[in-house]
Amino acid sequence: MSLLEVSQLEAFYGQIKALHGLDFSLEEGGITTILGANGAGKTTTLRSICGMVKTNGSIRLDGDDITGKATENIVRYGVAHVPEGRGTFVRVSTEENLRLGAYSRRDAKAIAEDMDRVYHYFPRLQERRNQQAGTLSGGEQQMLAVGRALMLRPRLMLLDEPSFGLAPLIVEELFGILRTINEQEQVSMLLVEQNASLALELADQAYLLETGRVVISGPAAEIAADESVRQSYLGY
Repeated sequence: MSLLEVSQLEAFYGQIKALHGLDFSLEEGGITTILGANGAGKTTTLRSICGMVKTNGSIRLDGDDITGKATENIVRYGVAHVPEGRGTFVRVSTEENLRLGAYSRRDAKAIAEDMDRVYHYFPRLQERRNQQAGTLSGGEQQMLAVGRALMLRPRLMLLDEPSFGLAPLIVEELFGILRTINEQEQVSMLLVEQNASLALELADQAYLLETGRVVISGPAAEIAADESVRQSYLGY
């Protein structure tokens, strides 16, 4: 069953059209990746789903039309956005950052349970719970961004370049945790990622964008195995 269905999606920055009629879907409990070069429209696709840019077309989440809704309302549907650049609130503590992820919730006991759950996934965040978030390493800030999104108890996580700027060992650890979250909690994920081989290894389905259009789509394993696609579009 499709959790997210996007049809004929167009996106605009002023008069400039950045997306040209995208069609894609994401299965409940699945991981879908969007690949492409810089400027292909990957980040714009995530921003469109979050209501952060002007759009035409249709965006449906579990059958509900969320097209054009305000970002704060889309959050209430259980959509959590982990933005490029991590979005850390640098002047407050690690734990206060996590609590900000639960700002739309009122269930104090469940919030405390979810805090423990995030610390289970990311023990280093627990070690640094009282540390000013701006002093964390890049990898720790990325873990914090994912943990903050989890505090929403999301049905769908939108992940924008989670590996950017991180050391390979940290990336491997982070993607292993994402896989665990997906498998154990059935959190669906839409992943934008420059590291195509890593993204295809994690994902079930893949869409390749070029200048705001889908040029190739299919099971991630098939795209990863297609040498002509890899050489022509993915650069490895």
